[in-house]
Amino acid sequence: MNAVVCRALPWDSEFFGRRIGRVVPTRLTPDEMARALAWADQEQIDCLYLLADFSDRDTIRLVENNGFRLMDLRTLLDRTLKDEIPPAAPEIRPWQPDDLPVLRKVARGSYRDSRFYFDERFPDAQCDTLYETWIEKSCHGYAEQVLVAEYQGAAAGYISCHIRDGVGDIGLVGVDERAQGRGLGRSLVMGSLAWFKSQGLDRVTVVTQGRNIPAQRLYQRCGFMTRSVELWYHRWFTTQEDDLRR
Repeated sequence: MNAVVCRALPWDSEFFGRRIGRVVPTRLTPDEMARALAWADQEQIDCLYLLADFSDRDTIRLVENNGFRLMDLRTLLDRTLKDEIPPAAPEIRPWQPDDLPVLRKVARGSYRDSRFYFDERFPDAQCDTLYETWIEKSCHGYAEQVLVAEYQGAAAGYISCHIRDGVGDIGLVGVDERAQGRGLGRSLVMGSLAWFKSQGLDRVTVVTQGRNIPAQRLYQRCGFMTRSVELWYHRWFTTQEDDLRR
C-alpha cells in the first residue's frame, strides 16, 4: 500500500483563499513526485508546499526540475535544560488580555524574513494578518504559554511556548521596534527556558529562517546549536493573472 504523499491544509486554504496542500515526505522518488503532482491536479490545488531534506541531492534536483521554487531555509536549533537556568528577568511575565493590541501590532512587522512574505503571490497585508492571527491564537490556547516583555511599564515583546511530545518548542518571538537593542529578545528566550524547565522538560527546540541571521545569533547566545537545515519550496499551479480574476 502506498504511503500518503500529500495532504490538504484546510486552515491555510481558508485563510489565503486558495486551495493549499503540502507534500508529506522530505525525501522523494520520481514516482512519489508524479503522485504528488497528480494529487494536486485532482484536488485542484493552487499552491503546494514542500519541505525538502537539504542533504538529499536527488530530491533537491527532482523538486527543482518539477516547477517548485525555493522560498526559505528552515533552520532548526535546540539545547538541553540540564544546566542551571536562571529565573526569568523582572521584565518578563505571562501575557494578559490587555496586552493583545500591542502583541498584534508587533506581530505585523516582525516576520518579513518568512517564506510567506518571500513568496510574492501572498500579499504582504495578508501575511501581516497571518502573524497577527497567529499570536492571538497562541494567547488563546494554541500555545501552552505566552510570555511578555515589558518596557517602560507596557508590553513591548512576546515569546510563545509550546510542548510537543515532551519537548519544549519556541514558536513566535517579537519585540517592538521602540524597545529593540535593549536585550529584551534575550530576556524573552531565557525566560522561556526557565518556564520550560519549570514544566519538567529537559530539551527545547526553535525554528527560524536561514536568512534571519540576527535570530540565529540570539539563539546561539542563549545556548542553542543548529540541529538541521531543510528547504521550503512552493509550487503554484495557477498564475498571477488568475489571482487578479478572483
